[in-house]
Amino acid sequence: MPSNPLALTLCGVALNNPVIAASGTFGFGHEYAQIMDVSRLGAICGKGLTLSGSAGNRGMRVYETPSGMLNSIGLENPGVKHFVEHEASYMRTLGPAVIANLGGHCEEDYLEGARLLNGADIDILELNISCPNVKAGGMAFGMLPDTAADITKKVKAISKHPVMVKLSPNAPDLVAVARACEHAGADALSLVNTFLGMAIDVKKKRAVFENVYAGLSGPAILPIALRMVHQVAHAVQIPVVGMGGITSAEDALKFLMAGAVAVQVGTMTFANPNAMLAIIDGLADYCTSEGLQNLQEIVGII
Repeated sequence: MPSNPLALTLCGVALNNPVIAASGTFGFGHEYAQIMDVSRLGAICGKGLTLSGSAGNRGMRVYETPSGMLNSIGLENPGVKHFVEHEASYMRTLGPAVIANLGGHCEEDYLEGARLLNGADIDILELNISCPNVKAGGMAFGMLPDTAADITKKVKAISKHPVMVKLSPNAPDLVAVARACEHAGADALSLVNTFLGMAIDVKKKRAVFENVYAGLSGPAILPIALRMVHQVAHAVQIPVVGMGGITSAEDALKFLMAGAVAVQVGTMTFANPNAMLAIIDGLADYCTSEGLQNLQEIVGII
């Protein structure tokens, strides 16, 4: 058996294993580097960036739910320029592949952000098209195939880095959006982002979040996320990275068998900072027990 049966290539980038820290759950690695061996991860996807940065939403930002959590962070971030000048080089020192997540509220934000990221030492640009397009009435770029394809094509034309488009599960026809992004030149797809949810404080007789609605993540969404990854992975020819409620190596294997070549882990890291390391160990053990030369042998078997 080879020395590393977990190794793979994503968008031309070599990863030691298919476990990636999900955007928005790992910062830029500073905090977790103090309490875990981050060098063992396959990649780190940094905090979601916007061109000018953001202070994020006011009021309650995180709310625990059965088997998950709701978040309304509001894309709090220091901005693309700060990332390029201060964070990208630090992330590189950690060891894993570096993925920058880019969002925007208008086309110009995305394009200028992509231009600036051309000057950063990153491996992959993850394009978050779940952001509301303020010039189109607030509908997210990723809700419809045409708008998703348009922003993907324009960012891809500018970016020096491979572009992995992060899809919103709230789109009416996710498979159509995925195919549109592929045809527009996306190098890979990642899914799913959080599902739109809500919490109400019955004692105060009001919504928990100032924005009323928030993003649901965690184990509660896994069966739906798994179904969506399966549908998309079997509808496109480009690599798919799956996420949504992964807590264990068994969960990760489900996404791989459904067609994902790698996985992102987010919410579980809050509960157990070493969860991703346990998942990596579990995947290695699985390869040994099943006699696999490489874990990619099981990708898309279902």
